[in-house]
Amino acid sequence: MSLGNTPTEDRPSVGHALSQARIAAGLTVDQVSTATRVRVPIVQSIEQDDFSRCGGDVYARGHIRNLARTVGLDPEPLIAQYAAEHGTEIAPAPVAPLYSSERIRSEPRRPNWTAAMVAAIVAVIGFVGYTAFTGGDDGNGAKADPAPPTPSSSTTPTSTPGTQAPSADPTGSAIAAAPPGKVTVKLSAEGGVSWVQATDHNGKRLFQGSLRKGDSQTFTDDKKLKLVVGNAGAVQLFVNGKDLGAAGSDGQVVRLTYTPGDPTQG
Repeated sequence: MSLGNTPTEDRPSVGHALSQARIAAGLTVDQVSTATRVRVPIVQSIEQDDFSRCGGDVYARGHIRNLARTVGLDPEPLIAQYAAEHGTEIAPAPVAPLYSSERIRSEPRRPNWTAAMVAAIVAVIGFVGYTAFTGGDDGNGAKADPAPPTPSSSTTPTSTPGTQAPSADPTGSAIAAAPPGKVTVKLSAEGGVSWVQATDHNGKRLFQGSLRKGDSQTFTDDKKLKLVVGNAGAVQLFVNGKDLGAAGSDGQVVRLTYTPGDPTQG
């Protein structure tokens, strides 16, 4: 006998929803396992709605949250659906106990006589110094002429002929000054979660994993960079200092190759 609500055609099961989103993002089970550090057998069992390998409801909810974020889904509805279908409840966070005012009441502060004496001595010395400087209380003593004004430190220095102050980089781009003779690619996840893999001209893997919204990665090579981008519409692409816009459309998996010079696909 199953617990909770039975999935319908309008609302697929938690495992089926994760499996569909993974396939739509162009990811394999091995790639999702690498990105989330959830073992392959557990990922496969969850996609089949078998949560017995998770080790309990707490771990099951954690795995669902990680898998959902990796494939571009909102994890909260899936966690709520899991709780409803399996008769579990999400435990609220514990509230810290309140302490009585008697336990946190501080002791009355004692007068600091040392500080008071030091303040009195400083006041006396200041008064004596002021009296000696002004020539006494009768106002008839000669007073020292005020010191001549000194040039202000804020005066703008005169520019030397033939010199020019350095100006800021007008582009404001972190990759505007791309190294000459090399290919530089920056990926910025601005529209959501995307799975990315980058390799150099030797086939060496430079990066493989998920970019969450707001994350970015930059890669450089002497000859060639190859990219695989899932959910390409969420990724902004910058190649050799130029903004090429979105890497593709939402949900699309694209494979791109770039070389030094003008940022056209190789």
